[in-house]
Amino acid sequence: MIQSKYHRYVETSMIGHTATTWLERLHHQLGLGLRSRGWSQAKIADILGTTQSTVSRQYHRDAPAMGPSADEVMVDGWANELANALDQNGEDVRVLRQRFIVELQLSGNQTLRYDKSLTGTDLTGDQADLALLRRLEWARGRLDPERLLSWIPAVGFNLAACAEQATSTDEVAAYPGKITVVDGALKHHSTPAMGASKSLASLLMDVRAHDPERTAVLNLRAPSNAQGPRMDIIDRALSALEWNVSEAPRGVLDGREGSIDVVLDKGGYGWEPGLYVFGHHPLDVVDRANRLMAVLHVTEATA
Repeated sequence: MIQSKYHRYVETSMIGHTATTWLERLHHQLGLGLRSRGWSQAKIADILGTTQSTVSRQYHRDAPAMGPSADEVMVDGWANELANALDQNGEDVRVLRQRFIVELQLSGNQTLRYDKSLTGTDLTGDQADLALLRRLEWARGRLDPERLLSWIPAVGFNLAACAEQATSTDEVAAYPGKITVVDGALKHHSTPAMGASKSLASLLMDVRAHDPERTAVLNLRAPSNAQGPRMDIIDRALSALEWNVSEAPRGVLDGREGSIDVVLDKGGYGWEPGLYVFGHHPLDVVDRANRLMAVLHVTEATA
C-alpha cells in the first residue's frame, strides 16, 4: 500500500515462482491501471522502474495467470488501489524508496520476517567494492564441495569477479591463494580481496573486451588424458548446454566476437588444460559451473 506520496510498499508472503507471479501481475495491472487514467507510457515506465517498450507490450498482453485461487482478485484489487493513490499524487510523483517484506509462517508456530528498504541509489566506490566482495563470499557458499572436488585443477581453483564498470585487473576481486576442499568442506586462506588473482583477472578483462556483460569467472579442470583435453567430452557437454566456447592458449584469449560462455585452454608441455566458466555475476557463474560439472560428470562417465 502507499503510505505517502514518496513511498511504495510491496509485501509478499511467499517466495519462489508464486511470489514472482504475484509481483509480475501487480506490475502488469498497475501499468494498465495508470494508462487507463491517462498516464503516458514514459511516466508509467518511470514510476514502475521499467522501459516504455515493456509498458507498451503489457498493453497487448494478458496478465500473468495465478491459477484457480482468490489471489488474482486480491492482486488486481491491490493494483487498482495503487493506481488510484498514484493518480491522486499526480504524474510528477517520484518513488524514493521501496520497502520489500517477506514473511514466512512455519510449522511449530514460527515466523520468519525480513523487512528491507530499497532506495535505488548508487553505491560509492568503497561501498561497491565491499558489495562485490560480499557477493563473492555468498557465491562460494553455493558451490557443491563434493562435486567440485573432482574438477579442481592441479594449479588450484579460484573465483573472481568485477563490477560492470571495471576496466583494469586491479578492479577484479578473487580469493587470495586458492580455494580447496578439505574433509568435504570448502577452505580458503583468506576472504576475497581486490587484485588477488592476476591470471583470472587478466582473462576476465580479455573476455569483457568481447562480451562486456561477463563480470565473473571461475576455473575448472578440463577432462583430459595423456594426449591432452578430451574434446569429445567437452564438445558433447557444451553442446548439451548450448554454450559457446572460445580458446585461450596458455591463458591468452583468441579474438572472437559475441557471447562467451566458456573458455578452453588446451594446455601443452608443462601447462595443464583448463576450462574457464563465465557469468554475469558471482552467483550466476557458480550456478553455471554447477550445471557444467553435472553435465561433464555424466558425459565423462558414458564416454
